[in-house]
Amino acid sequence: MDHGLPDDALLAEQQAYYRARAPEYDRVYAEREELRNLLAEADELPITGDVLELACGTGQWTGALAERAHSVTALDAAAETLDIACARVTSPNVLFTQADVFTWHPSRRYDTVFFAYWLSHVPPSRLPAFWNTVREALAPHGKAIFIDDGPGEAWREEFLTPQSASTVVRQLDDGSRHRVVKVFHEPETLTGDLAALGWSADVRLVGGRSFIVGVAEPVGERG
Repeated sequence: MDHGLPDDALLAEQQAYYRARAPEYDRVYAEREELRNLLAEADELPITGDVLELACGTGQWTGALAERAHSVTALDAAAETLDIACARVTSPNVLFTQADVFTWHPSRRYDTVFFAYWLSHVPPSRLPAFWNTVREALAPHGKAIFIDDGPGEAWREEFLTPQSASTVVRQLDDGSRHRVVKVFHEPETLTGDLAALGWSADVRLVGGRSFIVGVAEPVGERG
């Protein structure tokens, strides 16, 4: 990790940042029309059956998932964001659960595993373990679906150092500054990385280079 920051310490700081940011989190959706428009992408994605949503945040995507799914189990590590999500999404087919994705293990399998704006917050060293968890959570022929910032959004961030590739510094309204993992994946590179981990993936750019949308299946599990 950049400048020798241990993963555990950086991830603890990242979690503290999102807990503190909970009251501010939804502002970006109000300010940026392209983010609101991106929510419509859920209608075009193969979201079916029982869905597991990782790092659901304030539930911006959970409601859209609930409309398509038989059930949604939505996980997040921060109680503060889950409180907002629970107030936003009251669909009877949604279950919110507090859990740290990096230490959580599924007790059942799901037809779809979905995560929005989460993959970019996974340290490169944790990618194999993360995708193993996703694999464990998928039912046979299930799909992992993800949406995230694309490489065209990197200009919005303050990187820890000019040479930093995966750690940024963000400031909250109270002036506090927090280090956060942020990896801007190029579709071709990510597709190759996933292939090396045993996944077949289709990753494409949306909105120029602003966003990526991906659908992945474990090799050998295609229907």
